[in-house]
Amino acid sequence: MSDFVTELTRETYEEEVKGAELPVLVDFWGPRCAPCLALLPEVEKLAQEYSGRVKFCKVNCNQNRRLVVELKVMALPTFLFYKGGEVVAQLSGPEATKENIKAKLDELAG
Repeated sequence: MSDFVTELTRETYEEEVKGAELPVLVDFWGPRCAPCLALLPEVEKLAQEYSGRVKFCKVNCNQNRRLVVELKVMALPTFLFYKGGEVVAQLSGPEATKENIKAKLDELAG
């Protein structure tokens, strides 16, 4: 795990995401999801690039099924973008590309 990405659980989600001062990107991934694993190094690079402007978090869906159900995450990979504690954008499945993620981050970071 990168120093730039916070691993979340159901217990830490509220505080880390909704209580964050910065905009937050949450990456929902699974260890058997090939697109998730392919995006992993790209997301790590983006986390470094946006450090101090956007907080990066990830949720292992296999270990946090209840949280995934509560948040209605239906496909992997899914990226939720938060600002002020509210979801302002979502990318999932085939639309979750590095280019689309970067475009949403630019909107969030201002």
